[in-house]
Amino acid sequence: MKSMEEMIQAAQKAAETIQKQMEEAQGRLDGIEVEGVSGGGLVKIRASAKGRVIGVAIDDSLIDKAEKGILEDLIVAAFNDCRTKADAAANEEMQKVQMAAGIPPGFKLPF
Repeated sequence: MKSMEEMIQAAQKAAETIQKQMEEAQGRLDGIEVEGVSGGGLVKIRASAKGRVIGVAIDDSLIDKAEKGILEDLIVAAFNDCRTKADAAANEEMQKVQMAAGIPPGFKLPF
């Protein structure tokens, strides 16, 4: 039987391994791109899974001063769509790390 000290050391090592894997996964999130779309594709926003906006594309048909308010609303909708997809991609990536580390589904980690 292992001593208490050996079990604590093993637990600390496992925690360090999990922490490292989680940090690596967080780093990968910035490389995952998602696209939010609104107005039937007239406005598109690309962002990383961490929520960093990479680009905005606006269809030329929307560039009209009279349509400014609509354009602004479409940009907000596209960004929110993109953010939802980014959150889903981030959660999926973090679940992969948790599963690989043997952490039960739904277990919340403090980082």
